[in-house]
Amino acid sequence: MPIVVQKYGGSSVADVEKIRKVARRVKDTRDRGYQVVVVVSAMGDTTDELLALAKQVSPDPPRRELDMLLTCGERISMALLSMALQEQGVPAISFTGSQSGIITNDAHSQARIVEVRPYRIQDELEQGKVVIVAGYQGVSYKKEVTTLGRGGSDTTAVALAAALSAESCEIYSDVDGVFSADPRVVPDARKLETLSYDEMQELASAGAKVLNAQAVEFAKAKGIVILARTAHGQGRGTAVQELVAPADTRVKGVTAEAEMAVLSASVESGRVPELLEFLDARGVRGRALAFDGLVGREGRAFIAVPLQDVHGLEALKRDVGARFGEVVTLREEVGTVTAVGAGLNADWSYLRRALGVAEELGAKVHAVHTSPLQLSLLVDKQHLKPLTARLHREFLGA
Repeated sequence: MPIVVQKYGGSSVADVEKIRKVARRVKDTRDRGYQVVVVVSAMGDTTDELLALAKQVSPDPPRRELDMLLTCGERISMALLSMALQEQGVPAISFTGSQSGIITNDAHSQARIVEVRPYRIQDELEQGKVVIVAGYQGVSYKKEVTTLGRGGSDTTAVALAAALSAESCEIYSDVDGVFSADPRVVPDARKLETLSYDEMQELASAGAKVLNAQAVEFAKAKGIVILARTAHGQGRGTAVQELVAPADTRVKGVTAEAEMAVLSASVESGRVPELLEFLDARGVRGRALAFDGLVGREGRAFIAVPLQDVHGLEALKRDVGARFGEVVTLREEVGTVTAVGAGLNADWSYLRRALGVAEELGAKVHAVHTSPLQLSLLVDKQHLKPLTARLHREFLGA
């Protein structure tokens, strides 16, 4: 029988009744003749609650111990869903990431999957069981429990779909697919029927929360079609796949990222390489690096850092100050608004229009970042929502 991998986010398994609804959907899929592997996130806000608990003990928790703590959330979800399925007469078994064969590197809190050995999953599927897997986690070659960073359950699902040669990988959330903007910010945002891997990865890396950027990267490498759907109905959702049609040069979406900080360093100080080494040692990933002025001459380097996986911000600020003094500054009051689409930077028209809209709103643009599929403006956080809405109207007509 063909295999389907389904992933359910935290809001879809937030309480017992929702877990029962997920069990009924899984049962329906199995009754249609599929073998089913289910990947689950932690219930509701469990991960945030565990993280807050850790920070009551330590403002900068050891990453190994943090992984040991945070992986508890998904284990609760997987066990409860397995119980719910068995109550409905469906044979099921739950596995942690390590039991499922999710092998990662040893970068605690932000591990990457390097290999999948799904032997136990395959054995249980052959016995007619639904297999529930705890998302967001794996085990390193050193036998250490690891986590994959925010949204890592998506990556778990895609990696398993590839390893099992699944027919599809379905990612379920509160919304029916990927929209051209956050509907809570832009009520007229449009649902996108299809997106290329590259477009989805750019949107995800710029702050769109529907899919995890690393999961999309993995799907592209393995040729896995991702179906982003709602857990609360029968919508068609959005298909993320390799598109062979002629390139669509329209803007596909506009998104904002508020949870970030910007580090800037004097280029002439010669300490930019040292700063990058310092960030790597702490596992702090940068989204973009830009230089104001030529390298080796007067100017500054700017590094945008998403904060979703920085679990000790106050400690980071303290250590930056202690090591670099006034050479490096860290700002938290800024964020990015990003437009994504092919042809955005074929000429300067989109950038000119974006800068014009920002000026109309009184939003000072601190920096601009461009790539073949992306145009980002760095502005103060109070301008993020109005600028997102106005650029959506400017570029998409709604």
